[in-house]
Amino acid sequence: MTRIKINELIPLKPRFEVPDVLIQDPPTVPLTVIGKDESSLELGLGLYKLIVTAKPFRMDITTGNELLLSINPRGLMVFEHLRKRKDSEKKDESADSEEVKTEQEPGDGDGDGGADSLEKPEDTDGQKESEEVEDEAGMWDETFKSHTDSKPNGPSSVGLDFSLPGFEHVYGIPEHADSLKLKTTEGGDPYRLYNLDVFQYEIANPMALYGSVPVMLAHNARRTLGMFWLNAAETWIDISSNTAGKTLFGKMLDYVQGANEIPQTDVRWMSESGIIDVFVMLGPSPFDVFKQYTSLTGTQALPPLFAIAYHQSRWNYNDESDVQAVDAGFDQHDIPYDVIWLDIEHTDGKRYFTWDPNKFPSPRDMLQNLASKKRKMVSIVDPHIKIDSGYKIHTALQSKNLYVKTKDGSDYEGWCWPGSAGYPDFTNPEMRSWWASMFAYDQYEGSMENLYTWNDMNEPSVFNGPEVTMHKDTVHMDGWEHRDLHNLYAFYVQMATAEGQIQRSGGTERPFVLTRGFFSGSQRYGAVWTGDNSAEWDHLKISVPMCLSMGLTGISFCGADVGGFFKHPSTELLVRWYQAGAYQPFFRAHAHLDTPRREPWLFGDDSKLLIRAAIRQRYALLPFWYTVFYHAYRTGAPVMRPMWVEFPQDVDTFSLDEQYMLGSALLVRPVLEQNAHGVQVYLPGIGQFWYDAHTHQRHSGRQNLYLPVTLGSIPVFQRGGTIVPRKDRVRRSSSCTHDDPYTLYVALDAQNAAEGDMFVDDGHTFNFETKNEFLHRQFTFANNVLSSRSASTTGQFRSAAWLERVIILGAPRPSSVTIQLSDGQELPLAFDHQPTPPVLTVRKPAVNVAADWTLYVR
Repeated sequence: MTRIKINELIPLKPRFEVPDVLIQDPPTVPLTVIGKDESSLELGLGLYKLIVTAKPFRMDITTGNELLLSINPRGLMVFEHLRKRKDSEKKDESADSEEVKTEQEPGDGDGDGGADSLEKPEDTDGQKESEEVEDEAGMWDETFKSHTDSKPNGPSSVGLDFSLPGFEHVYGIPEHADSLKLKTTEGGDPYRLYNLDVFQYEIANPMALYGSVPVMLAHNARRTLGMFWLNAAETWIDISSNTAGKTLFGKMLDYVQGANEIPQTDVRWMSESGIIDVFVMLGPSPFDVFKQYTSLTGTQALPPLFAIAYHQSRWNYNDESDVQAVDAGFDQHDIPYDVIWLDIEHTDGKRYFTWDPNKFPSPRDMLQNLASKKRKMVSIVDPHIKIDSGYKIHTALQSKNLYVKTKDGSDYEGWCWPGSAGYPDFTNPEMRSWWASMFAYDQYEGSMENLYTWNDMNEPSVFNGPEVTMHKDTVHMDGWEHRDLHNLYAFYVQMATAEGQIQRSGGTERPFVLTRGFFSGSQRYGAVWTGDNSAEWDHLKISVPMCLSMGLTGISFCGADVGGFFKHPSTELLVRWYQAGAYQPFFRAHAHLDTPRREPWLFGDDSKLLIRAAIRQRYALLPFWYTVFYHAYRTGAPVMRPMWVEFPQDVDTFSLDEQYMLGSALLVRPVLEQNAHGVQVYLPGIGQFWYDAHTHQRHSGRQNLYLPVTLGSIPVFQRGGTIVPRKDRVRRSSSCTHDDPYTLYVALDAQNAAEGDMFVDDGHTFNFETKNEFLHRQFTFANNVLSSRSASTTGQFRSAAWLERVIILGAPRPSSVTIQLSDGQELPLAFDHQPTPPVLTVRKPAVNVAADWTLYVR
């Protein structure tokens, strides 16, 4: 991993450098000087070389004889210096130089070596022109509709270009409602990263949405690379390619005619302010890039188990009796759920941390009723604070001087749900600490242990602001303008909220916080969702690449509003959305205030049964989901991952948008088309077996499979060679299944082998970290022997759960099945065998989940 950091050597004033996103200062290691001449320096990075050229400034990273990546190859680097207007003070000539700092980070396999070097790049013509034209329109202020943005130090943009020879496919830079593979932007708008409250966003558009993660991955059949542009200002990314627009026939014609043009993707990053600070992650595998990126920004927090179950929400459940009726409805219709949500109408006049005294007069009784069924509630707490002298949150913030300021020093006021509102300065650690303290049970009146939090509108949303957000020239702590840190605001809101939940429990309980806005590192604090989608088939379909893109950039805990937030779905669309949502990491139904009610039993009995079946599939697979989330927490690997991550050499997977892998075991191809009677599923891997998760029919890769579907179909395949843990006794909430037995689904590969694992803990505390109270079991099937052993030398956890069944897909009928216990005792087991397709079901091994055992199939 290589870090390139460019700043002004002697700026007019310090330029903003993004704090708090990196979990530690990345360590550096010395580089080795291999060679140099008058204008270039060659540095050794173990397996890699870094060639730095001064005139013109350029950097190239190579391995062997292969050029991996070039930095500033087109000379598009820009660094607009901070300046003063000539009519106010003479420009300081000393601000003409820049610092170029290159660091080699450890963690690139065998890459070692490193040094810091200082270069003084020559001024480009563009920079000279900008210095000469002092009063060009837009230099000192810009107007957007009725809003004027002052720029006291003139334009301050930075930019840098990169070339990726050999790469045609790039991914990432969420959030955009667009394809998984990023498109070229030639002839159109660049991709934009600027957190905004977008009303009914457009599909297949590079427009900015609610969150920003400035991370891009490039992949080909030999290697995966990553770029992390650490800048929180408004950012644009241009992408061009020398193969863009070429048809498959055109590419074949080039090959036949002997054309030797190497595919190449060129990327240009541009930010309004700040510095150039970019990490190049050299892989070489996708999992290496995930590990390298999350070593910088942290991995996905392990959520409490209830959080990955099903959530029921709408804007708004009307009152306590409405909540009680909906909760009872799930029991009456035998549909499991874990969490019911309250939107803004539950508050006293949009004053957050309060309850409407008429509609929710007894919140503790309401929460206690849910707790008696081991269910939870989430209430919304937004970061715009009603300006009201009788509202304790506002008066405290005002007295502590913790609001964002205008450029003139007064408290900034905007318009949002409560009317006139102030905006807390979450960049201030004192503000975050105070906010966290408000979640204490004696501060947030009516709250209990089973109440969790939803941070909406935290881009921040300002109804009367430019682009429905905060003015760029507002001022935060230490005098930083909002333009410098806009994309960080939501990150800080979620950080402070999560810390509040942790603190209220004395540091023992894991938090659950959903956020709409996000940035790199937000994965450390909870979940995100794709915002205000619509009840349209295209919005259902785009939810898949949107969540895949977030997973690639560290944020695994992603989902979309099931059914669509705006408009009213048809029964078919609602059923299909439940089926898709059941196989996405965050599973919540939500709807707009003006839509008809959508509880799962309101669309007729047939539809209710289909929705119930989808939700029950989610609950049966919770042990698998929880284990995959544990791996995301430990390694940074995404929970929901593109097909090419698991099959990196198969070019046919590189552009797949409609199917994906959960962990390494399950392939999911939800039905995303209206009136579908069948779907195409690509089953990769020559000689790879794939088992239909519902019928257990075996298929062989590599093939395009046409699969007939009905309205009840959810195409899911278990990969041969994997073992998936489930709990097939579904109860009304996830916590009710804590001691229930497990079933192992063993899918044999061509060598009649399989392996898998399972993570178990109490499902809600940090004890798995702080006290090593957990089980991590490793399952291995080979030579007709299935064994369970501990995958951890440190973890220990007492559980009453046991093994109820083992289901072996693809197994012939045996003559006997026995189990050997840890004390050496061997016992016979009952079994059933289905010949077509071949499935062996072993009944009641009845061993504790923590025990070592060996099962023999003879």
